[in-house]
Amino acid sequence: QVQLVESGGGLVQAGGSLRLSCVASGTIFSPNRMGWYRQAAGQQRAMVATITSGGDENYLDSVEGRFTIFRDNAKNTVYLQMNSLKPEDTAVYYCNFVALTSWGRDCWGQGTQVTVSS
Repeated sequence: QVQLVESGGGLVQAGGSLRLSCVASGTIFSPNRMGWYRQAAGQQRAMVATITSGGDENYLDSVEGRFTIFRDNAKNTVYLQMNSLKPEDTAVYYCNFVALTSWGRDCWGQGTQVTVSS
């Protein structure tokens, strides 16, 4: 089982920046994929960005060019640098970990609130 602890959310004005961090602990299998998902009020949880332990990245179209995901494998930490934030980015952001094995299961953090004011 993997435990995930997020930090870095908050309130920011439109056009501003925030950096989210997520530290994984427990039994960390590789290869794996870590990422960020978000859930706005009344909407389903959606993928924002993911990155594998090998460095392959994937982004939601609407954040491409504004958000950057990166990780420090030695620290089992994934980051999400969010620039040019928009009010529609407001949501609870969840960290995700999954081992890319036949037995891999999704693990989730507790979530961190990001609010972008107009």
